[in-house]
Amino acid sequence: MTTAAPALSLTDRASYDHAVEQALAASAAYYGDGDTTLDDASYDVLARGIAAYELAHPDHVRADSPTGKVSGGVGDVAHTVAMLSLDNVFDAEGLVKWDASLARRIDHPVEGGYAVEPKLDGAAMAARYRDGRLVQLVGRGNGTHGEDLSHAIGSIIGLPAQVPGGATVEIRGEVLLTRDQFEKANEIRAAHHAKVFSNPRNGTAGTLRAKDRPYTIKTTFFAYGALELDGAGFLTGTSHEAVMSQVAALGVQTTSATDIGLRVYATLAQAQARVEEIQQLRPELPFGIDGVVIKANDYAEQQAAGFGTRHPHWAIAYKLPPVEAQTKLLAVEWNIGRTGHIAPRAVLEPVEVDGSTVTYATLHNPAFIRNSDLKVGDTVLLYKAGDIIPRVEAPVVTLRTGEETDIVLPEACPGCGGDIDKSGERWECAGGASGGCGKIPSLRYAVGRDQLDIDGLGVTYLEALVEAGLVDDVADLFFLTREQLAEATGSDKRADSLLVQLAKAKKQPLSRVFCALGVVRTGRTLSREIARHFGTMDAIRAATADELAEVNKLPGANAPKIAAHVATLGPVIDKLAKAGVNMVEPAADDADTVSKPLAGETVVVTGGMHGPLAGRNRNEMNELIERAAGTASSSVSKKTTILVAGEGAGSKLAKAEQLGTRVLTEDEFAALVADYLA
Repeated sequence: MTTAAPALSLTDRASYDHAVEQALAASAAYYGDGDTTLDDASYDVLARGIAAYELAHPDHVRADSPTGKVSGGVGDVAHTVAMLSLDNVFDAEGLVKWDASLARRIDHPVEGGYAVEPKLDGAAMAARYRDGRLVQLVGRGNGTHGEDLSHAIGSIIGLPAQVPGGATVEIRGEVLLTRDQFEKANEIRAAHHAKVFSNPRNGTAGTLRAKDRPYTIKTTFFAYGALELDGAGFLTGTSHEAVMSQVAALGVQTTSATDIGLRVYATLAQAQARVEEIQQLRPELPFGIDGVVIKANDYAEQQAAGFGTRHPHWAIAYKLPPVEAQTKLLAVEWNIGRTGHIAPRAVLEPVEVDGSTVTYATLHNPAFIRNSDLKVGDTVLLYKAGDIIPRVEAPVVTLRTGEETDIVLPEACPGCGGDIDKSGERWECAGGASGGCGKIPSLRYAVGRDQLDIDGLGVTYLEALVEAGLVDDVADLFFLTREQLAEATGSDKRADSLLVQLAKAKKQPLSRVFCALGVVRTGRTLSREIARHFGTMDAIRAATADELAEVNKLPGANAPKIAAHVATLGPVIDKLAKAGVNMVEPAADDADTVSKPLAGETVVVTGGMHGPLAGRNRNEMNELIERAAGTASSSVSKKTTILVAGEGAGSKLAKAEQLGTRVLTEDEFAALVADYLA
């Protein structure tokens, strides 16, 4: 599944010493102010190279070598039990070898199952509760002693100040910044003229150590273990799963609250399938992970396996391919989005990350460039996960050479040369999407497959219609005559075909019409939710921000922006209505819904579709499921009732079979929903 990057080849003592110094400097930076000179994957490569050299040259091993201790900051609070790190594997073969080693240590194959949960990318912490009150927070430190971080009590979501029943217990887990918290943290720091965090992991470390700041940054805690404290005898479970259930019952947050939370599997093959499933879900997670932890679930088997100097023998970290890397910023380009948004794009020295070569990445907005003091020539930390557009997190200031140059921000719109609206962090062409430079992108989006689906109206013809002064917005398309279309496309036949497509587009459901408007902070899925919630375009237009915030899946913080944009689109919506475009979302009555083939079913589709389902993308499959009264889902769980398995179905199929979920082939599913295939 994944392959470890090769260890750094250290050929002599000088190269070994240099590598150790690099590793120590990176660790000191990370555990000092939360910044680092190396990305996580590069540090792993460096550490493996050091370990390989020391194995071959034991007489050269330095006392301060990072392989000889658990990395961490200085601390003087003794841990109840040593807070060790985990050893790593990088592929299925490595996991099998670990399992064989575990079986040898306990004198039989694992019988109590394998607990599988995410390896969260933050900072390890022990939270000590006495008589039901959170009294102390201790960082990992060097594994035997950690820093007292109790000043952070009250700022960590998931760690209540008090728990029921007067419990006395130590709960261990990971503190992190979720993606939303990370963005909010950097907004706060920029407002206070502080250096922005380079990434959530480093931001977490810096936040936990900070004292007496004039502002508070919230972090989040997920528990992954618990220990007895003061001999209180609180813990009663005989397995990891049982104890974590006990922790969750206290109101402390565990990974079970997430889609990739703790699950226990009887076989190693099932655990491997879960690793692959978590990797697929990784891009959608609200927080960072860098691997999956697999451990013997039964405490008796854990005790029999025991501990090494640095790692427990009964647990392993299955590291996933890195989604972070460092590379050079070569230049900055300025592009115009469909709403007139002026977006800076980084031109990068090509780098391999998350399974692909990245040469471009988003730079968020001009405020990000200014607040991070980013310069052309900087070494930058790049983040990419799955299909998410790669983004630059921050410059690595400590690696500057003095040859870097300032990024020149545009004074005029790079698309049309007009004025720029700089009133917000996201700069926009003062003309907006209707002004000129954002017009073509917004029209291309509106006629796209997941919106109005006007086949044959490509960018060349759209440009011709705009240049002729016939089209300023999407509504104008529905007032075009045969002669105008023939002139723009150079063909009477194309004009006739497009008139048919435009007539069909008028009948699209409200969800697609609303999506075609390109409202900020919305897309195909959210447009469907908004249309279902309100039913008519008039109801959407009349909705307040608070009413919009009640829509399923709509982040409350985005509601005011959506409401404001809908208001500005009033004239376009009026023209669409005048042209006879549908402004209502179809609603089935309860009796009709119950009679549909997928009523009450939760459906997951995986693999490539062929036959009657061929060519349908994810949105179209979701729409098909919903037309047949089903609920579409992206991941297999106990709630899933049908899995549609296409070509190349992998871990989702294995999970469905394990849960006893009904599995249908493409043809079987197509036959089931035949009446709803358009």
